Amino acid sequence: MNPLDLSYRHKIPLWGGLLVVMTAFAVSAVLMVQTYEEMEDDLVIDTATLAEALAPEVFAAMVNGNIWRAYDVVSTPLDRKRSGPNLPGKAENIIVVDNNMQVFAAAFPRLARVGADLETLGPEFTAIANQLRVNAGSSESVSSIPDSPRLFYTMPIADQGARLGTLVVVLRKSSFMPRFFEIARYGVVAAVVLLGLLLPFNWYWGRRMAEPLVQLTERMREVGTQSPKELDPSLYTHRDEIGSLFMTYNRMLAELKEKGELERQVMQADRLAALGQLAAGVAHEINNPLGGMLMAIDTLKGRSITDLRTAKTIALLERGLDQIKETVGALLVEAKVKSRSLSERDIEDVLVLVLPQVHKKGLHLDWHNDVVGEVALPATLVRQVLINLLLNATHAAAPQGQIACNVHVSEDQLRVKVANDGRLITDEQMGHLFEPFSPLSEEGHGLGLWVTYQIVHQLGGTITASREGGCMQFAVQLPAGRMPT
Repeated sequence: MNPLDLSYRHKIPLWGGLLVVMTAFAVSAVLMVQTYEEMEDDLVIDTATLAEALAPEVFAAMVNGNIWRAYDVVSTPLDRKRSGPNLPGKAENIIVVDNNMQVFAAAFPRLARVGADLETLGPEFTAIANQLRVNAGSSESVSSIPDSPRLFYTMPIADQGARLGTLVVVLRKSSFMPRFFEIARYGVVAAVVLLGLLLPFNWYWGRRMAEPLVQLTERMREVGTQSPKELDPSLYTHRDEIGSLFMTYNRMLAELKEKGELERQVMQADRLAALGQLAAGVAHEINNPLGGMLMAIDTLKGRSITDLRTAKTIALLERGLDQIKETVGALLVEAKVKSRSLSERDIEDVLVLVLPQVHKKGLHLDWHNDVVGEVALPATLVRQVLINLLLNATHAAAPQGQIACNVHVSEDQLRVKVANDGRLITDEQMGHLFEPFSPLSEEGHGLGLWVTYQIVHQLGGTITASREGGCMQFAVQLPAGRMPT
């Protein structure tokens, strides 16, 4: 897997952490190199100071030919009896050589025998002797021999133009390393503490920066396949490029929802237009023979019928044909249906009609009817609304469940509430609840709620569906006091 293909929630913290570690190591390395060079410079400066202090005393000893005096002068700073030649931070040896490159005195005679030629002390000293002959020891200098662990500091032993020899201070390059490692140890500890603070902060900051981008990417993947959700504004409250991207996404989402709603309305309008044409054709085909059958029944009723069974059959046929006529009138909601005013008996008739369905399913019906007298609303249409809602609640309720119906009049409004304890529908299904041929209808053809919706709006009322207390509830409100003309 290519590391560059990782999610930003991992890539930003990892890159940031790597950058922090690399920066810490780079800064530490620079500081350690600088410290090493400064300690080396300090060693040379201390040696120069020491040499400047010793040179006059050694000059006086050489003038008098006093080897012991010269020995005391160069050995005293090294404190050889207590420290030894390898004391860290001090010279390994201090050698006094004359102009013939012979040892006049040394702090450690065992390492530089008095009277010995400087070249005989080793290859390093041979190189120093050659340099002194070339430069004639005219000035102080620091010499480093390749592949040698030593530094050589040389200073002329001279006074008022008279040069008697050279003071050679032998230094070990590693003499300051214990101190350097001590300083480096503190530096490493400080770097580790700093990394311990920066890395968690970098990880938090990286995840905090990447999370908005990750969520935005996930939402964008949903576009075109499903309805994406809006991004939480509190996830990123700044007004930089990411904040602008958030606002642009939410604006695009709002426009997509508006476009989808317009498309849904256009599709619903097309379906309603097709349904209206279908209903008009069906009504035309039904009303013509229906009118003829009703006229034939009226003719039969005008004659004397002595057979009781025949009279009951004719009455049954008349009631059935009247019901068909009212059903067709309810389906054609744009038609002007003439009906008498609603009365208390009409509401109770609905109860009688739906009770067989309620008992068949073993449901408990909580019924409340507060209508008294007549209400200026068309009885046929209101009965159709109430029947549709109760049958819909009966079908939706769970077996052995409960439905409730409450009908009352208040403030010139007829209010109807029908509830059932069946399966609750989702917000998305709510948007298609009152559409014709709704796919939510598990029984029938899905026209009941649509017809109810059309009747309610024809009467100037409202119908709403809601989820309350674990039940689906339909509430209808109709303005009483006027009849459609």
